[in-house]
Amino acid sequence: MRKLLIVRPEPGASHSAKRARALGLDPLACPLFAVEPVAWTPLDPARFDGLLLTSANAVRCAGAGLAALAKLRVAAVGEATAQAARAAGLTVSEIGTGDAATLLRSLPGRRRLLHLAGEHRGEFETGHAVEAVTVYRAVEIADPGLPNVAGLVVAVHSPRAGVRLAGLVAERSATCLAAISEAAANACGSGWEAVASPAEPSDRALLALAARLCQSPLR
Repeated sequence: MRKLLIVRPEPGASHSAKRARALGLDPLACPLFAVEPVAWTPLDPARFDGLLLTSANAVRCAGAGLAALAKLRVAAVGEATAQAARAAGLTVSEIGTGDAATLLRSLPGRRRLLHLAGEHRGEFETGHAVEAVTVYRAVEIADPGLPNVAGLVVAVHSPRAGVRLAGLVAERSATCLAAISEAAANACGSGWEAVASPAEPSDRALLALAARLCQSPLR
């Protein structure tokens, strides 16, 4: 069985590694980025119908400013984000199992949503009025200590991670990638032994895919 390499930032890397071990995998964690808070000023909650949270990092990094928005109900992408929001004293009204665009399409009516977001965020189509404010950023770790990836399966959780991985790895022909989305897969470039994405862009689905790839024979 191949080993699994997880390159997402902490604490997500440890959460994914724990989930991978529960699937019988042998994971290694080597984050390529570190998450840090960005100074921000809370907006007037009266302007919004709710909060959009697409990452638990937003909750962890928002700090004391989150209290000013506590009356707004949360639409969260993923159970981990929802759990972080509840732990911070927020009320979660909807949880999406896919990506942000899928969650937004499922929300009825037209809402005014405040998105507590990362500095590098994707664009998504929405029928709602979404205003984003940056509360965290993921910065490159200058020397992440990436191991030799030949014979490994690498879990790629974002397009930025795909770009960084591609920049760090020259010899790719014996490495399989499990990318969380088609965009993340495309960001990894070409030359890998195999690149696959799950039907659902979630950590759980990604690791289930990685488990299947880890069963593939070594070249």
